[in-house]
Amino acid sequence: MTEIVPDLKNISLEKWNHSVFRQNRLEADVLRLDKIHPEISGNKWFKLKYYLEKAKRANQLSLASFGGAYSNHLLALAASARINGFRSIGFVRGEEPTRLSQMLISARELGMELRFLSRNDYNQQKKISSFSPQNVFSSDKTDESTDTLLIPEGGAGLEGVRGSEEILNLVPVEKYTHICVAAGTGTTLAGLLNGSLPAQKLIGVSVLKGGRDLEPLDTTWIKTKESLDRVHVVQEDHFGGYAKHNGQLLDFMNEIFSESGIPTDFVYTGKLFFSVIRLVKMGLFSPGSRILVLHTGGLQGNRSLAAGLLAY
Repeated sequence: MTEIVPDLKNISLEKWNHSVFRQNRLEADVLRLDKIHPEISGNKWFKLKYYLEKAKRANQLSLASFGGAYSNHLLALAASARINGFRSIGFVRGEEPTRLSQMLISARELGMELRFLSRNDYNQQKKISSFSPQNVFSSDKTDESTDTLLIPEGGAGLEGVRGSEEILNLVPVEKYTHICVAAGTGTTLAGLLNGSLPAQKLIGVSVLKGGRDLEPLDTTWIKTKESLDRVHVVQEDHFGGYAKHNGQLLDFMNEIFSESGIPTDFVYTGKLFFSVIRLVKMGLFSPGSRILVLHTGGLQGNRSLAAGLLAY
């Protein structure tokens, strides 16, 4: 099988020169993981890397996982599968709509078979998937269940955490006092916690209403339970829930791009950047703090917005 080798050389570490940082005597850098690959963007490569290796070792033919209509994870999985010679199956939350999101259209164009589940069935299947793949596939698809690696939603498992730990190898990690990242399943946040230094604080900005499965993080993913004391989960900046947005968020994203040239997406990174600025204004960071903000990609999700709402 062909190896997928994302070009990590494309990643850049860029200064975020917002006036609020200067006013509060802070420094902030943005790790542009979004530059890795157009579809396998941001943290998605790191979360999928070891699942791909696992499937290859087991000589499995297909990769399958779960996600919603705006899932960066399913798109990244579709692209990874195609490049590496696997079939791909996406179990999508909700009944099939009359009009697919641009994310699902792109996943289907990359060869992913989309299977839509009611929200109740989706939640049930997602829960049992890690224990018995045979229960997820129907009885007439027995071969499929044995030939397919079933990956948890968002790559939320030890393989995903392990890959996420490697993100901090890309920066002089000792330089920073705080590491900030948007969070859905909490997989990347857990990996960053494992890969960070004992004195560093981690801030996870939940993009889910209610912050499910984030607080506390799954302790089986964490090397030491005591390290959870270094994590602060922000629950207030989800803008109504996953993939929800309003004019305030879109205006903020345009302002950030105009000021810094850094594009964000409305599902994850726009909310992250908004939250970091809000927390600075609240005085969460003491003067002299050095902040690392992870741009975890997902810019392709902006294709679902009406034309003209964003300046990029």
